[in-house]
Order: sequence, then structure tokens, then C-alpha cells
Amino acid sequence: MAFADDYDFDLLKNEAENLVLDELGRQLESYTGELCTCNDCVVDMAAIALNSVKPLYRFSILGTLYTSQAMADDAYSESVRTAVSAAIEKVRENPSHD
Repeated sequence: MAFADDYDFDLLKNEAENLVLDELGRQLESYTGELCTCNDCVVDMAAIALNSVKPLYRFSILGTLYTSQAMADDAYSESVRTAVSAAIEKVRENPSHD
């Protein structure tokens, strides 16, 4: 029996993922240059951005309050915007395919 089978890790959530995906959608909607938006490229953009921002994991209601405070922080929001913008440019310059 695997370790993960003994616990309910479905309750563990990274709230940064929602913020990054929302911001990625906003930025892609307004992007005016040449850019591949196939599944592989967009998922790469999300992964690159998520690896660049501080994770906001939560497990409980109390954790939700903590992550809500962090998400409301202007500096954190700016770090998400910057990470998403950089990820878009990185994938634009080096798409996942030829």
C-alpha cells in the first residue's frame, strides 16, 4: 500500500493555480502578437508561471483564510502578472513543438 493511499490529499489545494490560470486567460485574450495557443504551449505557460510564484497551498477553512489574505496582497498579484507575462514570452520564443 502506498503512502498516499493512507491520506486524503484531495483536500490539498494550491490557490496560486487558480490565480495563474485566471491571469493567463486574461493575458492571452489581450495578446496581440504571434503566439501558439495549442494545448501543449498553453499548459507549458501555466507550468512555467506556477514554478515562478510562491505556492499558496491550503488544506482547511483556516488555510483558505490565510491564502485569501495572501491573494489580496498587491505584491503577490503583481508577481503573478509578471510570472505569467514572462511565461508567455518564453513559450512564444520556444514553443513546445516545431
